[in-house]
Amino acid sequence: MTSSAHHETIQVGNGVESDFREFQSTQKEVPTEADNEHDQSANTEIDTESEETECDPPRDIGTSKGIAATSDDICPTALSMRLAMVRGPDRLPDEGLQEVLRGKLRVLEADSGEVTALFTELSARLLSINSEDDSIFITFKTFEEIWKFSTYYKMGFLGQCMENLLLDQVFWLNSLEQDDAGIEVSIQEETLNLMYKGILMQEGSFFGSCSANQMFDSSTSGSDLYLEQGDIALFEPPFMGSGWTVQSLVDGARGTKPKPALEPVIPFHQWFLKSCPENILVGSGKVAYDFPFQFAVGSCMATVEYDACGSDELSFERGDHIQTVGLLVSCYEWFLGRHEGTGNIGLVRTSLVKPTDSLCESTDTFLNKEDRLLFYISDEHTKGETITLLNKTSKSDVGTVYKLDLIELQDSPRGINQNGPYNNTIPSKREELKSKIDVILSELKEPGPISAEVTEPSSVNETSEQGEDEGVPCFTVHSEESSPSPDGILSLLSFLNCSSYKAEFRTLYDHSLQFRHTLFQGYTEEEELVSFLGVARETARKKRLYWAQSRICFLLGKMCARKSKYSQARVYFEETLSVVRDHFTDIFLLISVYTNLAIIYLMQKNTEKYFSVSERIAALLMGIPNYIYSTEKEPEVFKYILKKAILAHNKAAEARACFLLAKVYSKLHRGQSAVPFIERLQVLAEEMPETCKAMPSHCYLTLGKLYGEKYLPHLAVSSVRRASLHPSATLTDCLIGIGFVLENAPRLYGVGKQGILVPTQVAPYLNRALAFTSGEEDRALRQAISLCLSRLFQKHGMLDKAVHCMHGLIDRGLGMSLTDTTSMLISLAWLHICNRQHHLALDVLDSVLSSTPENCTTPQEGVVYNMRAIALRHSGDIKQAAHSYQEAIDICEEFDSRHNWAIALANFGLLCLQAKARALAETNLVRSVELFSELEDEGHEVNFITVLLKVGQYYVQQGQLEKGKIYYEWALLIAINSNHSECQLQATRRLCHLYHVVCPDEAQCIIYNEHLLNLVRKIGDKGQEAEILETISQLYLSLGTEKAYRSALDYTKRSLGIFIDLRKKEKEAYAWLQAGKIYHILKQNELVDLYVQVAQDSGLSTGDTNFILELLEVAGDVFFNASQEKEKAVAFYRDRALPIAMKTGNVRSQLRLSNKLVELLMQLKQYVEAVEFAQAALDISVTLGEHLNERVAFHRLATLYHCLGQYELAEHFFLKALSLCPSPLQFDEETLYYVRVYQTLGDIIFYDLKDPYDAAGYYHLALAAAMDLGNKKSQLKLCTRLATIYHNFLVNRELSLFFYQKARAFATELNVRRINLSPDQQISSTSQYKSSVQ
Repeated sequence: MTSSAHHETIQVGNGVESDFREFQSTQKEVPTEADNEHDQSANTEIDTESEETECDPPRDIGTSKGIAATSDDICPTALSMRLAMVRGPDRLPDEGLQEVLRGKLRVLEADSGEVTALFTELSARLLSINSEDDSIFITFKTFEEIWKFSTYYKMGFLGQCMENLLLDQVFWLNSLEQDDAGIEVSIQEETLNLMYKGILMQEGSFFGSCSANQMFDSSTSGSDLYLEQGDIALFEPPFMGSGWTVQSLVDGARGTKPKPALEPVIPFHQWFLKSCPENILVGSGKVAYDFPFQFAVGSCMATVEYDACGSDELSFERGDHIQTVGLLVSCYEWFLGRHEGTGNIGLVRTSLVKPTDSLCESTDTFLNKEDRLLFYISDEHTKGETITLLNKTSKSDVGTVYKLDLIELQDSPRGINQNGPYNNTIPSKREELKSKIDVILSELKEPGPISAEVTEPSSVNETSEQGEDEGVPCFTVHSEESSPSPDGILSLLSFLNCSSYKAEFRTLYDHSLQFRHTLFQGYTEEEELVSFLGVARETARKKRLYWAQSRICFLLGKMCARKSKYSQARVYFEETLSVVRDHFTDIFLLISVYTNLAIIYLMQKNTEKYFSVSERIAALLMGIPNYIYSTEKEPEVFKYILKKAILAHNKAAEARACFLLAKVYSKLHRGQSAVPFIERLQVLAEEMPETCKAMPSHCYLTLGKLYGEKYLPHLAVSSVRRASLHPSATLTDCLIGIGFVLENAPRLYGVGKQGILVPTQVAPYLNRALAFTSGEEDRALRQAISLCLSRLFQKHGMLDKAVHCMHGLIDRGLGMSLTDTTSMLISLAWLHICNRQHHLALDVLDSVLSSTPENCTTPQEGVVYNMRAIALRHSGDIKQAAHSYQEAIDICEEFDSRHNWAIALANFGLLCLQAKARALAETNLVRSVELFSELEDEGHEVNFITVLLKVGQYYVQQGQLEKGKIYYEWALLIAINSNHSECQLQATRRLCHLYHVVCPDEAQCIIYNEHLLNLVRKIGDKGQEAEILETISQLYLSLGTEKAYRSALDYTKRSLGIFIDLRKKEKEAYAWLQAGKIYHILKQNELVDLYVQVAQDSGLSTGDTNFILELLEVAGDVFFNASQEKEKAVAFYRDRALPIAMKTGNVRSQLRLSNKLVELLMQLKQYVEAVEFAQAALDISVTLGEHLNERVAFHRLATLYHCLGQYELAEHFFLKALSLCPSPLQFDEETLYYVRVYQTLGDIIFYDLKDPYDAAGYYHLALAAAMDLGNKKSQLKLCTRLATIYHNFLVNRELSLFFYQKARAFATELNVRRINLSPDQQISSTSQYKSSVQ
């Protein structure tokens, strides 16, 4: 796999900006793997019409610069993402963490479902994962996908999303003390640019920016089209040999050019301009004047005299000074100014003024006193919700339910004793802790004021708008005579006839038309209200109440527009503007009128007036903060404002326009439509940190909320993380982050992550929020956070840290009720027990007991006694532990708490087992099981299963296997019924061990290992899965049938695949070898050599000489232990393994290999060569001084010389071997060895050396050993030989008859019909030996 060359990469993960280089049209080498099937999710939709379908965020991408566009550019098909683990403020690589990351990538290479889902959320398509290169390859199909992906990239979400996916739960807890460790992502900018341009070329027309001044042949007018550098236009690539077509956005003029110099605009601009309707897009696009500042504040000077054409404009003389109201944005025709001489406020044309010395670029895109929040947050409400959520999350039953004394199995996952600050506590610290607890408990016992509980606010927010509504008067439309009341009309006119804005007018201007219900009453039909307002309008006109007439016309216009009577509405709105004689001092009304007029002009396709009004709106919005949204179609007006900013390359104006669009969409409850603009605002805030102070933490929180609504959990959590950990974050931001992580936990970790309910990703938020808490008012929140952190540390085995959190609570004072305080102290005691600090636990528990009422027993006392007994047991005080258990049992009986009763009996039974009181232990354990089995409620299954497994283990150890099986299987059934994966794993492992080791049963063992395999797959542990597959393969192999062999091969191959993915080279090599062995058994020899060779290659790649040596020996064993092709083992032993063993000085391996070679060569009848290795084995054995190995070596040498016909040497070495035998003989095997060797020596002397006399001596020795052993067959054979020798050669009739009679007796007993005493010495002892060897 090759990756595309790249000159520079962009560091991501922490929002570092990208620096895009020149576009190059050279071909790049990229991976071209087949596309994965990729279902597009809802977040690929885009805004196209005024309806504005939901769309996801864009991102700046580098573009081609100064290169003439051609249709021949090569478009890459894949983008490489490199992942690096870094830590510290300098973001330096960490090799240890990098290897952990690489291991996770290896697992995901085989099972990429989670990665595919993540990249679908990120609007990309996964191609492949290359763990060796720490890379992930992705592709895109549309420019919208590149836009969204690049947006997430620049905002720093990619690294955080990868962290959520790839890093384990313990990492996040460790990260609290590490130096900002995390994943940094780098991508290839040139490749991304090429892909972006290629996709735009495929899709047809796109928006681009001219990279040089150029002329185009005009197709719509006589003159050529001239575009300057930086002008944005719509380009259409050549088709069928034609040139490029361009359309100007200034006036819609078109032109053509063979090869224009252009670069595509960034993806966000591409998306936005494509989503704009043509009547907004084309026209009024270019500023005809050059103002030296883009985004200015201060004072400017009029260059000409100007008389206002309307009440909204400002009149001035040449040389007058005009102070900007808000911002002067050079890309808009107007700005809002205040005449320094008269104090009047109105619109001023930007082209009619010039800057003074006081005019300068603005340092902020926001106006003074402007509400920058996109949604309102109540700090108190958020705090109350968080306390409730954390208390629910960290809720524990430790204060009500007895603990089962199996600490190592449950509460200390690591099974190690941490040596932290609370271990080996000095006495003074113990006393200090005990005194603090005593003070807390004594204060609670004394009567006093009850501490205030934190109450949740009744509503999320009491906005200023609600307060404003309270002062609005209400007018009756009809009197009792069903005719308009003059007094009512006059009071209405009096209310409305105000030249300036009042807070009560907000409901009149608001888009929701609330004034119909808040301002008027007494009518049933809306036409009645219209008629009433018509009369009021006429009355105002007659009485020359111009402001009242103007506002009534505005209300009538809004009601007409609501019924789609746009022409009539336009008349009313225009009258609203024309009625006012003097300056239009109610700016909020002016904005509302212009906005409604602009929408009507747009719908009536009156483009000229739409542009004119929109320019005025832009000026007003740049000067007036917190204006009132007056129509649901308002975003269509704001699109023009944003378009002008984009075409003018004015980033500050673009940021403000994005903010206004995001805010209006939020106000209109169209949050998903606001997402692209909030994202763009954040990108601009990163690019212009000094100008665009957009409250990043709040914007990120808003994005997280909107991502969560769209079911994008990774993005939601990443966004909230950026908000909570940002330097500008507040306590409320952190608390909202806590809620987001817990809310999205089921989506992120529900599948394949063991159903994590409280992910440790919440720990950084908790830690940051804890740092913010101070003072008495935050006590309840501080307690909730500390308890939650303690639970997380405890769950993941970081017991010292969990204890530290609890001690911190005690140091600051608890302020809880007595019951809650007692529960918390019991939790602390249990932590000390789990952390093996039993004396500290006893101190806490004794303090709790001393605080309980003397004459009133409570169930909580039983919890304390049970826990106290556990601490005493681990302290070695068995007697006191038994007494405490009895107290706990008595309290359970008193309150009939059968669940706790069962646990107490089980604990007492375990204590009895420790004390060797097995009968009493069995009685209590069985009684505990009976009580558990009678329980009908849920929640006790884990304890029940644990007790069943303990009882089963007890019976198995006592040899009562059937009872043990019953209890194990009972535990498994309950675990399956309760759907508890961890308990199923424990029970299944016990059953596998039972049927594999204790009472072997291959069939049953295979069944339970199959079930264990399914369980391990669910939790996603690939390492365990591969080991279980290996075990099942071995079990099938032991069955010895062809069908079983094929099943074993299948399981071996599956484990091999996992080992390859995990890059476990040693395991992989053995798996290749195992597969080759099975093929050899199946006699598919054509595949055996291939698999063995791959196994060798895998072993060699490890570079571990000892492992390679071991592997080569095992490879030889494949052929050595088989019935065919044994000669292939020689090459592995002699030519490969033995030289390595000699080079490394591995004497044991040399001895073992030499012995195997001797045995193998003897079977192959290569005796001469075998002598060399037999002698080597003898030399090594002598060096090691091991008599058994020496004896074996002498015996093998004797056998070889015997086969080679060197009988004297054979006799010598046999006698040497016998001399090393222990004396006296201890085992029957040693005696049998004497029989066989002496018989062999007798055969050599008698048959080969023809010496009957010496042969008789050896036969006598062999017969003595056979008689001692009681082996009648050997005695028969030896008596026959001796009888033959004495009868035919030594001619001793008496001995011959004696041995003959002995032989006859043995023959009769063994049912042998005939004894041969013929003197045949032509038989060779060597041929007999050779036949035995074969």
